[in-house]
Amino acid sequence: MALLFLIPGVGETIRVIGRASISTDPALTETFIVNGKAPRSVIVVAVERVFYQCTKAIVRSKLWDPARHVDRNNLPSAGTILGEISGGKIGGPDHDRAQPQRIKETLY
Repeated sequence: MALLFLIPGVGETIRVIGRASISTDPALTETFIVNGKAPRSVIVVAVERVFYQCTKAIVRSKLWDPARHVDRNNLPSAGTILGEISGGKIGGPDHDRAQPQRIKETLY
């Protein structure tokens, strides 16, 4: 697996390469309890290499330049995307309307 750690507005990044596995071991998942809830699974990363990346690529891409950011309203919603890829079985406008409450109930 590969991970790229970005901090909004910061050009430098950390790139991590290694192997990942999924664990449902209660002894491990219980170490990630938030608001009294443990996750059903966790990703375990065995790090093989770590690279510090200078800011050149981020600067060249203008990633943090607000003038280049896409207006979220010009993109399809999560419900629209899910509806399309599931042939209408899930997603749609109901999914989008329920999202704020669903996030409150299931975030932790």
